[in-house]
Amino acid sequence: MRFLRVSLIVAGCLITAAVVVGAIIVLSVPDGGNSRSQSPSFAHEAPLVAAPHPVGAGLAGLADAAWIAATAKSTGIPARALEAYAGAAITVANSGTGCGIGWNTLAAVGEVESRHGTIFGGNIAPDGDATPAIFGVPLSGGAFANIPDSDGGTIDGDATIDRAVGPMQLIPATWRNWHVDGNGDGVQNPQNIDDATLAAAHYLCRAGGQKMGTEAGWRKAVLAYNHSNRYLSEIIHYATQYESKSGR
Repeated sequence: MRFLRVSLIVAGCLITAAVVVGAIIVLSVPDGGNSRSQSPSFAHEAPLVAAPHPVGAGLAGLADAAWIAATAKSTGIPARALEAYAGAAITVANSGTGCGIGWNTLAAVGEVESRHGTIFGGNIAPDGDATPAIFGVPLSGGAFANIPDSDGGTIDGDATIDRAVGPMQLIPATWRNWHVDGNGDGVQNPQNIDDATLAAAHYLCRAGGQKMGTEAGWRKAVLAYNHSNRYLSEIIHYATQYESKSGR
């Protein structure tokens, strides 16, 4: 059974507390199916293969092309989205923070938040942009969070109320705190999967205390993205599934 819901993400940011809200398609999650345990409590960082000679200025050329092709086929993740997840994980690994965020965790977030940018029949263009752009429901209270307009519609296209945007579903206030250019085009765009994924990676690392390689840090980060045990279980499910299938 599929249904639309809103994910409420509360984070302690460098400057101020931020809320990230995303429209999510939630799928029924089958039991078991991961190689490590029938009931894992968190997701380990899955290995990946970096490109021997990175191509271009952004995330998309950081992972080995053969690894991307094999893993996209085995996991069902669109290759262009997988390039962003892997590239963000490589970028964080090279930053020296010791965060240890896995591409599989980022992919799990991308799956739950927007089906890797394919929600509502969309796709990710070669340049990384979500096509068409992805906007969440109006966050006007009731069944959803009540977040008054904070950007005059500049980011979310709505001058009356805030909406979550892009493949990683970031609200305007959060994007302003974590905005980054992930594809090297000189533009910071939450509708671009490279930009959005790298922003989400930085956010998760900070929320987890730069300890995404530990159970405590990983769970803390994911629950900061959405303080829901249901959401946590979904991310564990997809992240561990992607780990078990990667590189085949």
